[in-house]
Amino acid sequence: MNLALLKLICETPGAPGHESKVRDLILKEIKPLCDEVSIDKMGNLIGIKKGQSKMKIMAAAHMDEIGFIVTHIDDKGFLRFHTLGGFDPKTLTAQRVIVHGKEDLIGVMGSKPIHLMSPEEKNKAPQIGDFYIDLGLPKAKVEKIISIGNPVTRQREMIEMGNCVNCKSIDNRVSVLF
Repeated sequence: MNLALLKLICETPGAPGHESKVRDLILKEIKPLCDEVSIDKMGNLIGIKKGQSKMKIMAAAHMDEIGFIVTHIDDKGFLRFHTLGGFDPKTLTAQRVIVHGKEDLIGVMGSKPIHLMSPEEKNKAPQIGDFYIDLGLPKAKVEKIISIGNPVTRQREMIEMGNCVNCKSIDNRVSVLF
C-alpha cells in the first residue's frame, strides 16, 4: 500500500459539489494507467483500461467526503452551516474544520457552553443547528475571505495506529486507489 498517496488523497478536500482538488489529484494518478480518461457533466471521473478478455468489470468509488456549506455569518463572525452528507451532531463539538473561501481558514466547531445551558438544554441531544464555526476572527475580516456557499471540510491528518491507519474520508478515498 502506498501510504504517502493514501495520506495525500485522504487529506485533499472534496466536499460534495466541490471535488475539483481531489478529482485533479486522482486524474493525475490514474491517467498513466488508463487507455481513456474523461470527466462527465456531473464531474465524475471515468477511467477505462482495455483488457484482452471479453469480460467487462466496473469498479466504482466516490471521491467526495461529507462536509458542510456556509449559510450565514453572524455578528460575531461565527459561521452557520448546513451539512453535505450525514453527520451525527454529537461528534462535532471542538472538531477542527477547514473553510474553503478566498483562502483556506482553520475553524473550530462550537456550540453553547454547558455552563450557560438551561437544565433542559443539558439533557437534550445536540442538533446541527446548535453549532457554529469559530474562525477566531472579527466579522469584517471573516467577510473579506468567506462567503455564503463556501464549502467546509474536516481537518484531520492521517495517522498510523499499530497495523491500521486512520483519517477523515478514508472510507471513500481508499476505494479510488484500487
